[in-house]
Amino acid sequence: MISIRQRKGIKTTEVSEDYAAQEENVKLENKLPSSCTNRRLWKILSFTIGGTVALCIGLLTSVYLATLHENDLWFSNIKEVEREISFRTECGLYYSYYKQMLQAPTVMQGFHGLIYDNKTESMRTINLLQRMNIYQEVFLSILYRVLPIQKYLEPVYFYIYTLFGLQAIYVTALYITSWLLSGTWLSGLLAAFWYVTNRIDTTRVEFTIPLRENWALPFFAIQIAAITYFLRPNLQPLSQRLTLLAIFTSTFLFSLTWQFNQFMMLMQALVLFILDSLDMLPAVKVTWLYGIQLTGLLLVCILQFFNSMILGSLLISFNLSVLIARKIQKNLKTGSFLNRLGKLLLHLFVVLCLTLFLNNVIKRILNLKSDEHIFKFLKAKFGFGATRDFDANLYLCEEAFGLLPLNTFERLSDTLLFYAYIFVLSITVIAALAVAFHNLSDSTNQQSMGKMGKYSIGLKPETAYNLIHTILFGFLALSTMRMKYLWTSHMCVFASFGLCSPEIWELLLKLIHLYNPKRICVMRYSIPILILLYLCCKFWPGMMDELSELREFYDPDTVELMNWINANTPRKAVFAGSMQLLAGVKLCTGRTLTNHPHYEDNGLRERTRAVYQIYAKRSPEEVHALLRSFGTDYVILEDSICYERRHRRGCRLRDLLDVANGHMMDGPGENDPDLKLAGHPRFCEEVKRNLPPYTAYFTRVFQNKTFHVYKLSRNK
Repeated sequence: MISIRQRKGIKTTEVSEDYAAQEENVKLENKLPSSCTNRRLWKILSFTIGGTVALCIGLLTSVYLATLHENDLWFSNIKEVEREISFRTECGLYYSYYKQMLQAPTVMQGFHGLIYDNKTESMRTINLLQRMNIYQEVFLSILYRVLPIQKYLEPVYFYIYTLFGLQAIYVTALYITSWLLSGTWLSGLLAAFWYVTNRIDTTRVEFTIPLRENWALPFFAIQIAAITYFLRPNLQPLSQRLTLLAIFTSTFLFSLTWQFNQFMMLMQALVLFILDSLDMLPAVKVTWLYGIQLTGLLLVCILQFFNSMILGSLLISFNLSVLIARKIQKNLKTGSFLNRLGKLLLHLFVVLCLTLFLNNVIKRILNLKSDEHIFKFLKAKFGFGATRDFDANLYLCEEAFGLLPLNTFERLSDTLLFYAYIFVLSITVIAALAVAFHNLSDSTNQQSMGKMGKYSIGLKPETAYNLIHTILFGFLALSTMRMKYLWTSHMCVFASFGLCSPEIWELLLKLIHLYNPKRICVMRYSIPILILLYLCCKFWPGMMDELSELREFYDPDTVELMNWINANTPRKAVFAGSMQLLAGVKLCTGRTLTNHPHYEDNGLRERTRAVYQIYAKRSPEEVHALLRSFGTDYVILEDSICYERRHRRGCRLRDLLDVANGHMMDGPGENDPDLKLAGHPRFCEEVKRNLPPYTAYFTRVFQNKTFHVYKLSRNK
């Protein structure tokens, strides 16, 4: 039966609302192309401006540092010998090989001279390309020969301008890393400003130009920027391949230019290990990065004629151990919180045991002792027993290898960097802990997400990487002052990123119940701009005064010594003395050395200890026999070492030698009960009295206020 019922009424308000919504959608669709176009144009404009600012700030930093170097030494006006003396200690040694390559008749003869060198260590032929990281000097010397610039630019200027040019790349890489993390180039500008205003703690390039770290750190910064981009999710295949190429190239160049590359990359590998274990990075990308580290280091090993120190590095053992352990423990990231925690602890134990086992096996096979002084130093530094080892104590007594001084934080606070860093670090650590706990508690949920109260907390993989990176390198800097330059530059990046990051401000404002999208926008732009204005107002006048302050290189005693050696000694003469001084002798005179400052060789360390007996309590016969065993013709004694007052008692070079020899130290103070009185006076003091037992073996041929040069007799 068909029945008829009344039709349901349609509310006029619903009709009008639906119609209005449809009309709005039509309008939106019409406006969408123009909106997308405007957004694209804005991105292009922002990228262009940001890129231009990055290049300009990098170049300005380079010019600023080069000007400070010129003003401090009057480098353009001093003599060539004075320029070379200004490259102190190991800097002079490295520059000498650039000079040697340029003086060689051909490039091939220059290569031959480096591979079969018999002037750096007397009575030995060593392969310098295997022993030292000097490929950069080789490359620059070839480049200088090839380019048509000889008439316009002296070799020394080509060298130092290259290093200052790398500083431009360094600052630009820091700028880009901060930009990538925060999404705004304002962050990069703030990072660069902080780098420059904290110059005392971020770089020392202007007075240690040829130092290996000044070559390596720009490539390290490029690598960090490339890794930051690589860890972004949803990269296009082409972008990912190009980024991997950039990571590999920068890792390879970083490894090639610094002998301590393996220790820095070991810290990076630990960062990857921690984040991978906590499921905060994609496992596939972590594997790629482990592989790049291994490949880059092994390629450097090949170029350095299979340098055993690289093959026996902890980095290679650690990376292999991690990859093996991951294959063994396939279900590492499944299960409940306690289950996963137990698996992680087991994983950590397996990796640690495998690393130590592999490293020990490799070192035994290769009979490797090149890096044992570093582990002795670390053992003594962290309180695992006192040591009388000369090499370990030599490092322990140097200020550069001590703890980071507290006044560093005062300087960093003066520019507001330290306060900003602690603020950003605190928030990101809280977020990381929440995400890590969430990942370990529930492995089925999306990674890098956590909960705090009713709010979801997200931590991007690239942010997590930079967070753990800055924490680990912070611990390294706190324990060893020389490594602070790796931390403070990244501190500029991390602090500036946090102040300009919408995610950081969103998390903070949500926690204090003040969240508002407009408020985030105001905070992320206004605070960095205010800090930039503060830095300009406070530090601009001081920087201008610094640039207008003119000094001049002045070291007449060393200049006199080098001129005397050049004029009065045979070119094949062999010189003994302190490592630091002999590097200058090699550069300025080309004479043969007994020892030098590149300390990463066990044989050289033993030779240096023997040569340094000139500052110990030894008989003239013993000292003469030791020096002649290395073919020494002349020995240079320095009053600044013999009568040293720079270090406290127990850390003076003569004290280290006395303790290593089992002798009591000079001066008031306690001695270990098993130390004995020496049977002879201190050689460096007694030889100056010209007594018959000494003049029979040593004849003084040169003297000024600082140096005393003695010629050794050839009598047995």
